[in-house]
Amino acid sequence: MKNPVAVIGAGSWGTALTRPLAVNAGEVRLWAHRPEHVEALSRDRENRSYLPGYRFPENVRPLADLAEAVRGCRAVVMVVPSHVFRAVFAGLVPHLEAGSHIVSAAKGIENETLRTMTEVMAEELPKDTGCRTAVLSGPSFAREVADELPSAVTVAAGSEEEARFWQHLFSTDRFRVYGSTDVVGLQLGGALKNIVAIAAGICDGLKYGTNARAALITRGLAEISRLGIRMGANPLTFAGLGGLGDLVLTCTGDLSRNRSVGLELGRGKKLNKILAEMNMVAEGVKTTRSAMALARKVGVEMPILEQVYRVLYEDVDCGEAVSELMGRDLKQELS
Repeated sequence: MKNPVAVIGAGSWGTALTRPLAVNAGEVRLWAHRPEHVEALSRDRENRSYLPGYRFPENVRPLADLAEAVRGCRAVVMVVPSHVFRAVFAGLVPHLEAGSHIVSAAKGIENETLRTMTEVMAEELPKDTGCRTAVLSGPSFAREVADELPSAVTVAAGSEEEARFWQHLFSTDRFRVYGSTDVVGLQLGGALKNIVAIAAGICDGLKYGTNARAALITRGLAEISRLGIRMGANPLTFAGLGGLGDLVLTCTGDLSRNRSVGLELGRGKKLNKILAEMNMVAEGVKTTRSAMALARKVGVEMPILEQVYRVLYEDVDCGEAVSELMGRDLKQELS
């Protein structure tokens, strides 16, 4: 008999991941923090708030109780936003099965501590639980995964064996999962690409054309790689699905929430109004703050990140920020 799997977080991405998991698990328990949301999920058999039109498979069960969601589950998928990740994870830790496999599918860096999500889990897990952690990332809009359009992502863990566990649990004929042991690089790629996507959206909102977008993607990848390498990541990760692949998708796709934020900023709308009108979280907004602090802490130059930070948190005009980027001292590209 197939084992149950818990998905913690019923936003669009958590909901979409129930599609491949439902193929390979006996039961998929989808946890949402609001009881009224769980009631609607159970009644409608779809997530009309965040992913309308996707009908849950028969073995998906929405739940509002964390203890019930993870009871008897050896596999737990964390899909809550980075700014609430620690609080939710700390709440479920007492209910975890010993030796559980836990994967983070969230993309962000904790603002207060500058920790990645696997680092947050390591801090919250007691040392004697035997639990193992991993991270899932890559170019994957929730809508397309839910619609079973072909997608490919990467899962990274401390060992190839642990990565294979998740590869087998997630993989279907429409959702291909590659393995990696670069936990640091995969998380940084997934978090930082959202910031570059905001910048790409700004340029599109300013109608600066495709040359500017291509330049931003390329130089954005250079910045992500510099920080990642300084943090101990494998440089090849940033040429893969969780690096270049995710970056291109998020900077060019119409379903990108972070690009959408940038588009509205480039058109002159204020950030607080943009966020107030959004139904879902654009992780890049909060991650910009933590990434800026991290870059300064480790001494890595990231000019695109710096200008996005100035636009978001210092109310700098978007056109002025682009002029600052273009007017920097001339340099060798590969230095």
